[in-house]
Amino acid sequence: MTNNSEIKNFALIGAAGYIAPRHMRAIKDTGNNLIAALDPFDSVGIIDSFFPEADFFTETERFDRHLDKLRRGIKNKVDYVSICSPNYLHDAHIRLALRNGANAICEKPLLLNPWNIDGLEEIEKESGKKINNILQLRHHPVIIDLKNKYGNKPSKKKHDIKLTYITSRGKWYYYSWKGEKPKSGGIVTNIGIHFFDMLAWIFGKTQKSHLHLMQENKASGLLELENANVSWYLSLDSDDLPQSAKENNLPTFRSISIDNTELEFSGGFTDLHTLSYQQILAGKGYGINDARQSIEIAHEIRNQQISSNSFDYHPFVKK
Repeated sequence: MTNNSEIKNFALIGAAGYIAPRHMRAIKDTGNNLIAALDPFDSVGIIDSFFPEADFFTETERFDRHLDKLRRGIKNKVDYVSICSPNYLHDAHIRLALRNGANAICEKPLLLNPWNIDGLEEIEKESGKKINNILQLRHHPVIIDLKNKYGNKPSKKKHDIKLTYITSRGKWYYYSWKGEKPKSGGIVTNIGIHFFDMLAWIFGKTQKSHLHLMQENKASGLLELENANVSWYLSLDSDDLPQSAKENNLPTFRSISIDNTELEFSGGFTDLHTLSYQQILAGKGYGINDARQSIEIAHEIRNQQISSNSFDYHPFVKK
């Protein structure tokens, strides 16, 4: 928890979304204060559980003006703006934060398109503020152990990795911005980018990508990294869930195997945003360059043609 003399003021963009409460909790658990929030939708009663005194806006222009007035005042200047808005707005909202003299803490993906990365770097340098990206899997104890085991050891033979992530979504998903590829980046970006980031962080730079399946609700391919070949499968389709998950009414299934050894990866996700905030507040957050590779991977996959090579298909694609 932050010392009382070091309490930081936060603003939040995207207060009505799924991920916003994790940010509110992280701000509270680190001993800081949320003083303003923005969302075009006013279903934000969750704020009462954390910061009932926070000012709330439904219009970006009035929120921007409010931050500017705080910046020019004597007290209550905003130190950080947390960004939980739809993916395609992240770039604009990061710029809004820095323009108002605040550091940015942005949900994944930092950007949809790699060519915008250099522009943000330039603005970061001009403003003297920091752009932080939430890459919470890098704080997961199991992933840290993997990084220590494999991260600094080039392998004579590439490791064989199978990644399977199935997270059921209802019809609402496809009517929301998440179901619109230009706004979300589609399934590869929306649910896959954290895993691509985590695996590339451990097993090295991308060498080649092969795409085997691309549908609205599922995708699969092979990602060749320096020290591993990653056969990956992402799905929003509940019919893809293994029988064991269905019998236990579990809506999500995640599996990572390395050289045919299953990684125990079922828990430990609840406090990762708070851990991320602790590191950011200590000046150890993940910045633009940390996010670059996963943005490039997801962008390449989104724009690839389906490969005709079937020998390296993920088992779920074969099935």
